[in-house]
Amino acid sequence: MSSTSESVRARADVGWLRDARIISIVAIAHFVSHVYIMLLPPIFLLVKDHFDASYAEIAFAITIYNVMSALLQTPAGFLVDRIGARVMLTAGLIFSGVAICIAALLPGYWFFLIGYALLGVANTVYHPADYSILSATIDGKRMGKAFSVHTFAGYLGSGVTPAMVVAAVAIWGWNGGFLVAAVLSFAAAILLMVTGSVLPRAPRRAAAAPRAGDGRVGWKLLLSGPILRNLLFFFCLAMANGGIQTFSVVSLGAIHGTSAEVANIGLSGFLLFSAAGVLLGGIIADRTPHHERVAAIGFACTSTMAVLLGWVDMPAALLIFVMSLGGLLNGMIQPSRDMMVRAVTPPGSFGKVFGFVTTGFNLGGMVAPLTYAWLMDHGRPQMIYAIVVVFILLALVTCMTRRKPEGVPTWTH
Repeated sequence: MSSTSESVRARADVGWLRDARIISIVAIAHFVSHVYIMLLPPIFLLVKDHFDASYAEIAFAITIYNVMSALLQTPAGFLVDRIGARVMLTAGLIFSGVAICIAALLPGYWFFLIGYALLGVANTVYHPADYSILSATIDGKRMGKAFSVHTFAGYLGSGVTPAMVVAAVAIWGWNGGFLVAAVLSFAAAILLMVTGSVLPRAPRRAAAAPRAGDGRVGWKLLLSGPILRNLLFFFCLAMANGGIQTFSVVSLGAIHGTSAEVANIGLSGFLLFSAAGVLLGGIIADRTPHHERVAAIGFACTSTMAVLLGWVDMPAALLIFVMSLGGLLNGMIQPSRDMMVRAVTPPGSFGKVFGFVTTGFNLGGMVAPLTYAWLMDHGRPQMIYAIVVVFILLALVTCMTRRKPEGVPTWTH
């Protein structure tokens, strides 16, 4: 009896260690992808002055990045389901590094745009590959925590990037800041090649799933009501977060005269506490099936933060506290968001479904930068926060009215 229990415990320990290795590898890749997302905002003005461009012209680089991701992320998800996430993730990391080198080293605004367009192509890999690996391999009892660590790594990447970029720019200029990100990407790709044997070479397929009709069945699934609702949900999150992450520094300066230093500390607080909130949200997500209620609490607090930023001139310490608290509750939403998607996704389709719904991030990323930049160029920075509040409330409505999955979820072990 004792030897049996020891054997069960040993198998559990091996399973936990294997899950930890998989989560760590995927988290590192996600960390790097978010470094790229936040690479430009901290030095927006510096790059704008370098190219003698308008806010809208520099924001167009972010838009074209998201256009390429939106167009190609769902096809990338189909590829992940077909040829395997490990190969796709490694290729994405390498291609990201090459793309940002083009933006940093080749002369002229147009090469800057080309680099960002290629970076958008590379970005298509991360969400389909990451979620496919986690959904296909991690024990269901730890799935909420796995999603939370994955998202935490992304927020951590976003949170440390402003300070990292500002430090690198002080030594090597804005080009050097970009090249530091490229080095991180190449290092992560090497790590994945060396230690990635624990990852599945191809996702597990449901035994009854017919290969001949995969494409037709896949698109029918993607265009179903629950999946489209999640696509809209991700779009709303992108529109809301895009206003805070990309334009809070310049808009707070324009509205309240907040210094760039204080605003950047507030932004880092928002992003870093979002990362902490994600870990808290992962514990909550594993303990409750009511993920929409978790999202509702987070959205209510985040919308309050946006109102305060747009209409209340707060002292520096209070501003940093409000943005940090808003980030904590914003992060708490994220694992529940991912669990809501996974609950309506059949086995063997994680790559395409997560690739499709996270295209909502890219669609929002296409619209948000140009919309908010236009408001900045026309002297209407306060409207940025009004739009942020509208999309937070729309996201709240979208998740609160979702239809609950019937019966036992397809992912339950």
